[in-house]
Amino acid sequence: MTGKERMRQAFSLEEPDRVPVWEMAFNEESIIKLGRFFTDDVPPPKSAQQMGMEEKLKLLATLFTVVRELELDGITSITLPGTEAVDADHVKDGWGRILRISEEGEATAVGGPIGNPEDLARIQPYHPQQTDFLMLMAAKGTFGEEITQVLVQPGPFRESWTFLGSMEKLLYHYMKNPGFVKDLARLATDYILEVIDMAIDMGADIIALDGDLAFSQTTLMSPAQYMEYVFPYHCEITERVHERSKLIIKHSDGNMWPILEGVVEAGFDGFHPVQPQCMEIGEVKKRFGKSLCILGNIDCMHLLPFGTEAAVDASVRDTIAAAAPGGGYIISSSNSIHPGVKPENYVAMVKAARKYGAYPIDLSD
Repeated sequence: MTGKERMRQAFSLEEPDRVPVWEMAFNEESIIKLGRFFTDDVPPPKSAQQMGMEEKLKLLATLFTVVRELELDGITSITLPGTEAVDADHVKDGWGRILRISEEGEATAVGGPIGNPEDLARIQPYHPQQTDFLMLMAAKGTFGEEITQVLVQPGPFRESWTFLGSMEKLLYHYMKNPGFVKDLARLATDYILEVIDMAIDMGADIIALDGDLAFSQTTLMSPAQYMEYVFPYHCEITERVHERSKLIIKHSDGNMWPILEGVVEAGFDGFHPVQPQCMEIGEVKKRFGKSLCILGNIDCMHLLPFGTEAAVDASVRDTIAAAAPGGGYIISSSNSIHPGVKPENYVAMVKAARKYGAYPIDLSD
C-alpha cells in the first residue's frame, strides 16, 4: 500500500495496512537537524527568508530526504509568496502585511494594510501566483503519486486578523463592528478559494486550513460568534474542496470542544492536532470518529522536546490504542516539529508508529 493509499483509507474512516504517519510542519532548524541523520549536505541554520536560492533548494532537498528515509505517508507544502525586506527583522508581503522573522517558527504578522472599514475600498487584493506553489510543485515532482500532497493555507479567521496586524484588533471588532469583520472574512475567503483552486490544479490532495481558534482553556470566540463570523466561510471553503474531489483538514491548537461540532457541520474531513494538554483523543474518537479523521496528539510541547525515547515509544503506543482501532487515525505531533523537538525523539516517534500501528491493532501484549 502506498502512502497516498494509506492516507486516503484513513480519511475514509477505514483501516489501512498500518496507521499513516504525517506531519503538519517542519521548521528550517528541525529539517536540518533531522537531515543530519541521513546526509551531510545540509544548508546553514537560518530562516528561509534569510536564505539565498541555493540554500532554499538545499533545505527543500533535505526535507525530501527526511520524508523518504522515514517513509512518511504524506508531505506538507506551504505557499511561498514573494516578500521584500523592510529591515533585518521584518519583511513585507504582497498584501502589504509586515511580518516579523522568527528563528522559532514561521514569520508573524505585526502590521497590516487595513486599519478601518474605509481601507477596504482602497486595498489591492493579492492574487496567488504560480511561483507561490514552488514547494508543492517540487514535492509533487519528487514523489508523484507515492505519497499524499498536503497544502497548508491559513483560514479566514487567521487571514482576517493578519490584515489588521493582530488578533486582538479583530476580536475587538467582533464586539464593535460586526459588518467590518464579515467584510474582512469575505476578502480572506475569496483569496483562500483562489489558493485552493491553484493548489489542486498543481497536485494537492488535501488542504490543511491553518489558524488557531482556541487556546488551552477554551475557544477564542464563543460558539455563537464562531457560527456567525467563521462557520459560513468554512462551509464555502469545504464545499469548494469537495467540488474538486479533494479533502480538507481543520487545524487548530487548544481546547476546541465548544465548537468542534460546528467544525464537523462545516464539512471538514479531518481535525488536527487534538492538543493533549486540553483534549483527550480517546474521547474525540468516541464522539466524532464516525464523522472525522483524527490526526495528531503526540505532545510536542513537553514530550518530544524533553522526554526520553522510551517515553515517546510509550506515548505512541497509548495514543494508537486510544485512536487507531477501527481506522480514521493518522499519527503526527500535537502541532509541528519545531526547533525545540529533539530529532532523535521524532525518529523514535516514527519507529514506534511502525511498531504498534499495524492493523488490526492488537496491543494486548
